[in-house]
Amino acid sequence: MKSRKKMDELVGKIRDIGREKLISKKEQIFTQGVTADVFGYILDGEVRVYKMDLEGREKEVGRFGPGHFFGEVIVFATDTYPVFAEASKNSTILLFPREGVFTRIKSDPSIAESFLSLLAGKCLSLSSQIETLTLKTVRQRLIQYLLQHCSGGGCCVINLSTNKTQLARNLGTVSETLSRNLRALQDEGLITVSNKTIEILNCDQLRSELPDY
Repeated sequence: MKSRKKMDELVGKIRDIGREKLISKKEQIFTQGVTADVFGYILDGEVRVYKMDLEGREKEVGRFGPGHFFGEVIVFATDTYPVFAEASKNSTILLFPREGVFTRIKSDPSIAESFLSLLAGKCLSLSSQIETLTLKTVRQRLIQYLLQHCSGGGCCVINLSTNKTQLARNLGTVSETLSRNLRALQDEGLITVSNKTIEILNCDQLRSELPDY
């Protein structure tokens, strides 16, 4: 979905079958392994989606804020949730029943077209994440993350929305390796790090390490 306007139009077509719900911080919305019968749209707050392996280790799949759907890929593709969804802030969401949306699509095929566009965009994003994790070094993955959160120009400030342990997991590494790479970039005069704040001092030099960026 390329524009917020199109997203709003989609929500408008199905809002009457959605149920508004207040979700407290750290409250789970759905759980890995249970029947996938609803998906959500965030009106306010933030939702994190993550997987957990048999040893209890988490891998965050994504964080979504106001104006974003979550879980819709799952209910269109499978019968059970392969991930957990949890509010990372106090949030207000709309929950849509799977069968109710399918029924609405039968009467208004344009809804299906809108969801196809939305799902295609998420597939492209996932493909990019997979490429990042498989083809780049930890340093390159870290640089790409920083540049994606940078507004450009000579410098910019990034306030991390997660702790460094979670960021390391998202980048497919461990905290010690992430810290080592952050120190290296800081020692080279490319960034400064203070708690959860990172300032990029030279975007152009960082970009030079990612020829395809």
